[in-house]
Parts: sequence; C-alpha cells; structure tokens
Amino acid sequence: MPGTYDPDLNTVYWTTSNAAPDFVGETRPGDDLYTSCVLAIDPNTGKIKWYFQFTPHDVYDYDANETPVLVDVQENGTTRRLLVQANRNGFLYVLDRTNGKFLKATPFVEKLNWATGIDSAGRPILSGRVPSKEGTYICPGINGATNWFSPSYNPETKIFYVMALETCNIYYASPAPFARGQTYYNTGTKRPPGQSDQKVLLAYSIPESKLVWRYPQVGPSNSWGGTLATAGGLVFFGDDAGALEAVEAQTGRALWHFNTGQTIRASPMTYSVDGVQYVTIAAGSDVFSFSLPPI
Repeated sequence: MPGTYDPDLNTVYWTTSNAAPDFVGETRPGDDLYTSCVLAIDPNTGKIKWYFQFTPHDVYDYDANETPVLVDVQENGTTRRLLVQANRNGFLYVLDRTNGKFLKATPFVEKLNWATGIDSAGRPILSGRVPSKEGTYICPGINGATNWFSPSYNPETKIFYVMALETCNIYYASPAPFARGQTYYNTGTKRPPGQSDQKVLLAYSIPESKLVWRYPQVGPSNSWGGTLATAGGLVFFGDDAGALEAVEAQTGRALWHFNTGQTIRASPMTYSVDGVQYVTIAAGSDVFSFSLPPI
C-alpha cells in the first residue's frame, strides 16, 4: 500500500508487512523489526526517523497495511500533529507523528481475543492465544479487523471513519524445517462452523478517543470498499451489499444508496469539473459516477 506524506515535516509514513512464516514464530525470535510497523522516513535520504511496531513478533498475519491518516488537532492552544491508524489487529492507534510517541490505542471491534489490551508503551498485552497444531480460535480473523480499504477523516466533525470486520478464525501452525524451493508457511486457517461475520462502518472521535457511532452492514462480508468523507458533511462508502452509500457524517444516519449489483473492492473518490462535484466508485468491471447538486 502507498504511504502518506507530510510536506511540513518532510516525512513519509510507510506501513509494513507481517513476518514469515506467518503463524510460526520459533524460527524468528524477538520483535522481528521492522515488520507490522509504521516507519517515518526521510524522503531525501531514505533513512528512518522513527518507527512504531503495532504487533511485535506477529504470529497472526496482522500486517500494518491500513493507510495511516495524518490529523492535526488543537489542544491547549497548540497544534498536535497526529498519525491515526486502524490496525488489522483490532486496535485503533493514535501516535505523535513528529516523534512516533504512542498516545492512545482503542479496541474498535467486539471480537478481539489475541490481546487483552495495550500497555502504556504501546505494546500488546497478550492473552496467550497463538496458532497451534490442534487449532486455536483467534479474533480478529485472517482478514483482520480492517484491511487495505481506505479510511477517511473529516476535520470539521473531528471524526475518523473506517470499515471494520467482525470475524474470527481457527489458526493452525505446523512447524517444519525450511527447504529450498518449498513454500515456507506451514500454516492455515479455517472458518469456525456456523460463524456469522459482519462488516460495520465505524466513526471514531479523535478528541473524545472513543467510537461515537456504528453502522452495521447487511451482506456476505466479502466487500473491500473504503470510505470517503466530504466537506459537505457526508461519508460515502462501498457497502457490503454492493451499493455505493452515503450517511450523515456526524450521526451515521443513512441518506442515500445506489445498488451497483456487484461486489465492491474499491474506495469512492470525488472530484470537480466546471463547478460540479462528482462521486465515483469502481465496482466489478464498471465505474459509476454521480453528480452532487450545487449548494
């Protein structure tokens, strides 16, 4: 996934993959830097200014590929430069993007059991659930609590919007020696019998450090559409039933939808031509565009 650039700090924020083999950690002891991290990079030299690792010694495939969002907030008369990321591991992180200092982590899904919380240094407090030969029930599941679909932020509402997935999997690990030319995973997951997954559009207030509303989706939980927040107080997103939908940014109240008839794996975008604003999304093999009436 592409990084995020701060022109004032001249810094690129780039997130990284999980370590491999993904569910077997015995051959890679320690934190496995710089996997499952966000890296603050000097674009002129390529040198790392700082890093923050969301999931040290990741054995769950919780890579950090969700796009980091840069947010500026006013606090006690000063501007705080923040980096916000809803991580695949189920926690939403707020960092000081000038130095990488950990500020806050909030669980944003209900199905979360691999860790019981995040400590004051930003490290997970592990529950002891790890992949095993017999299989271990772990939440979030293999697709993560969210993934590469785009989040968004509205500086007027001061709310961060992200599509989340409530799901779990049974994780298996079968350690085996490395053999040249052979796939080195020795792992796998299964869906628990009778499990019902659900996509949920979430709104997280940055000043309040809490979720302020949830908009559950109806569908098979296989959509990958992200969110788009606009200055008009709307949030557009590809919902789990194959529709481009708009809700009220402050409350999550449903306002409009258009059924594309296809699974959405893209995020909506907006642009203006001759003073007319358009919202566009790719769905399946088609591109759908809609114009917004002038105010």
